Amino acid sequence: MDAQLIWTIICGLAILVGVTGVIVPVLPGSLLVGASLLAWAIVVGRPVGWVVFGVGVLFVAAGMASSAVLTGRAMKQRQIPGRSIVAGLVLGVVGFFVLPVVGLLLGFAVGLFLSEVQRQKAVKPAVSSSLAALKATGLGMLAEFGFASLAAGTWGAGVVLYFLGR
Repeated sequence: MDAQLIWTIICGLAILVGVTGVIVPVLPGSLLVGASLLAWAIVVGRPVGWVVFGVGVLFVAAGMASSAVLTGRAMKQRQIPGRSIVAGLVLGVVGFFVLPVVGLLLGFAVGLFLSEVQRQKAVKPAVSSSLAALKATGLGMLAEFGFASLAAGTWGAGVVLYFLGR
């Protein structure tokens, strides 16, 4: 096995972890995909590597931007403050250590809800705004996952082109 094949396998595994990390927030996400594309382009050192990197990074950037816009817009419409999201993140991290993986999502939802109850002083509107925030977060993650998958697919096509053209 030559070094380029070994690096291709390593980058492919890192891209897989990155795409998975968009959905499982404990793992690194889109940034790992972008870094892996850069590493592969450097190792390959041919135009196909740099084209794949350029197109892939555009997908990664589009995914991160769309996630932020979709989530942020919904939060702004519902007037959900950042402190509610921070409370959700803090309890999500605690929940991850109490109940690995499931606790992260459960802790985020509970933290978000508790913060909203404290802010709104009523359960019904807190449930409504918490569900809206969870829905927006999920939609943002789905958009970012789609773009990260497109970046991974671009890399896969680049790998085929590279190894066929050697």
